[in-house]
Amino acid sequence: MSALAHVKDLALTLGQAPLFDRAEFVLQKGERAAFVGANGAGKSTLMRMMAGLAEPDGGEIVYQSGATIAFAPQETSFEGFATLRDYAQSPSVARPGSAAIAPAYAADAALEQFGLDPERAPQGLSGGEARRASLARALAADADILLLDEPTNHLDITAIEELERTVASQRGACLIISHDRRFLERVSTATLWLRQRRLLKLNRGYAAFEEWADQIEEEDARNLARLETQLKAEEHWLRRGVTARRSRNEGRRRKLLAMRAERRAIKDLSASPTAAISADRGNESARLVIDAKNIAKAYGERTLLSNLSLRIRRGDRVGVVGANGSGKTTLLELLLQRREPDSGSVRMGENLTLAYVDQRRDIIDPSVSLKDALTPGGGDQVMVRGVARHVASYAKEFLFTAQQLRQPVSALSGGERNRLALAIALAKPANLLVLDEPTNDLDMDTLDALEDMLASYDGTVLIVSHDRAFLDGVATQIVGPLGGGKWVETPGGWADFEREYGQAINPRAAPKRQSVETPRSASPKKQTKLSYKDERRASELDALLPKLTAEIETLEAKLAAPDAFNAGDFGKSAARLEVARTERDAAEAEWLDIELRREALSGQE
Repeated sequence: MSALAHVKDLALTLGQAPLFDRAEFVLQKGERAAFVGANGAGKSTLMRMMAGLAEPDGGEIVYQSGATIAFAPQETSFEGFATLRDYAQSPSVARPGSAAIAPAYAADAALEQFGLDPERAPQGLSGGEARRASLARALAADADILLLDEPTNHLDITAIEELERTVASQRGACLIISHDRRFLERVSTATLWLRQRRLLKLNRGYAAFEEWADQIEEEDARNLARLETQLKAEEHWLRRGVTARRSRNEGRRRKLLAMRAERRAIKDLSASPTAAISADRGNESARLVIDAKNIAKAYGERTLLSNLSLRIRRGDRVGVVGANGSGKTTLLELLLQRREPDSGSVRMGENLTLAYVDQRRDIIDPSVSLKDALTPGGGDQVMVRGVARHVASYAKEFLFTAQQLRQPVSALSGGERNRLALAIALAKPANLLVLDEPTNDLDMDTLDALEDMLASYDGTVLIVSHDRAFLDGVATQIVGPLGGGKWVETPGGWADFEREYGQAINPRAAPKRQSVETPRSASPKKQTKLSYKDERRASELDALLPKLTAEIETLEAKLAAPDAFNAGDFGKSAARLEVARTERDAAEAEWLDIELRREALSGQE
């Protein structure tokens, strides 16, 4: 392989905070590198530098002579373009002589592949259409170096899988920022980690990232422990107050101060903020939350749903999937009785309190400040599930700083607006959460926090999402369309749905898709706690076992009574006692098996 790009000693400081410190890496021809790092670490900034749209404070980026570059940013401007064809034929980078430009035929083909009319005016595009136009421009250019910043946002699963195939067939090099873990696992051949201002590189795809990251963090922890030990020894020497050989002692004193500074720097760098998302289900709902029977909905001659029946019970986490425009949001609004079906019926259970984050994030007002959005009644307090909290403290849980509270909502990034919408929705007690595309623009740390919250939430959740890994992590069942208005339901997550209906929903998909890495290189995330289904079953068994025990004691006492045989139902009671004992033995064995697995998993933490 030959090097197409070399980032050398890159440095950048924003305000008082350095983002990079001698960041360096090489991007080889044929390499598809996943670019990961904490929220705000500077990944998008570094990618913009590679595109010539930002300048570093120090260092340089060197490209192979004649190498061309194409860039698909998170946000794009269509100002000055009369048609999408004009836009798709424009340069996407600002480096003289290196901008890859698509010929007209390639621009048209790429736009049509993403379902866009080349003659269409770009004004009024939706978020998903703008993202597809940006991708079409970058991919049609057939560049030596392809830079993709969150390419899967606003794409449905079918479009994401099509993008996977396209990226995997690129002849040059590709650098990808994405929160879509499944996408990264399937397309990447290398991983770049922007960590503590430095760039680390693994010559394996993202599937191996978790194991690699654990090894690095464990080594850092050992190094910090050694530093702490040395620091204690030096501080002990300093407290002794030795005055002999003053010059030598001054040297040791300077060494001590340097060690203290090193420890502070390490702890500051390792203390990256993480979201602390939580929710309260409020009052318990009825066991049957939503009962939809034979519902249908059509617009003109287009049938979205036909004869769909669906029962959602308390505690279910229902993932709703499907192509853009297939009717996912319509289904949500039918289930919530916000729209009337053309036929059929929807009944909602009693005692339901709803928190709804829709796809447009209508829950937030872009004309107000972040603080006013959280405290619409004014003041510095926000009621969080019935408890008064200072607005700055609550905002911090969603990774907002006190300084950002005065910032207008309209100036927030897509990920920040998403976090704000979640903060507003989750502030009130709710036993039914409805989340329409909750993962858009979220970084991986916040995604993990959202997954953990949903795993511990004991209400009911309806989730529309195209994030396959997220659905596998939280959903108990998946509902999706097969076409022609027919919808189906399967237990489990996206992988279970794809296994059963993958060819029907995407005929071009391979029956069993694998990571681009060999199976030995795949390193799934280490499981350290029971799955949601096991936790739920354990709770059911905790409630069932005392009931069975009490029933057995009652039956035994009844059958032991002197007149039991003459009571008329002796045989029926004796048969039920035998069945109850069998049920209790089976429940105890199942409960014991779950608890043994819980104990084994907790020992891995």
